Amino acid sequence: MDGGTYTLVLERTSDGTVEIGALGVRSLPAGWYAYTGSALGPGGFSRVDRHRAVATGENTARHWHIDYLLGDPSTSVDAVVTTEADVECGVAERLLDAGDAVPGFGCSDCRCRSHLVRREDRDALVATVERAHERAVEA
Repeated sequence: MDGGTYTLVLERTSDGTVEIGALGVRSLPAGWYAYTGSALGPGGFSRVDRHRAVATGENTARHWHIDYLLGDPSTSVDAVVTTEADVECGVAERLLDAGDAVPGFGCSDCRCRSHLVRREDRDALVATVERAHERAVEA
């Protein structure tokens, strides 16, 4: 498999609002966020490289909710956890208990409540993301 599921660990350095496409304007405080997505199509995990390019301003295209958040100057990609399996919703559901969910974010094509959660502590969030990937594969 050339792709699978990924979770971006993001840092927001300041409070503020972000217009998230059709989701509208959302207030997103500073802190650590985990966004889970899939990279199952052509190019596989090169989607993560695309996300990094949006976060650094090298790519200004906005297709998905995450593009709008990454395009905000106070948001950066800190870490990425990947799994070569189609477990996107399983990981996202496991992360809902890890922090505050942003309702409707990144889940317009599934039944999940959210694919983006916020937490204060970076190290705890990364550990929780890694466990969520492991447990989703085991399920």
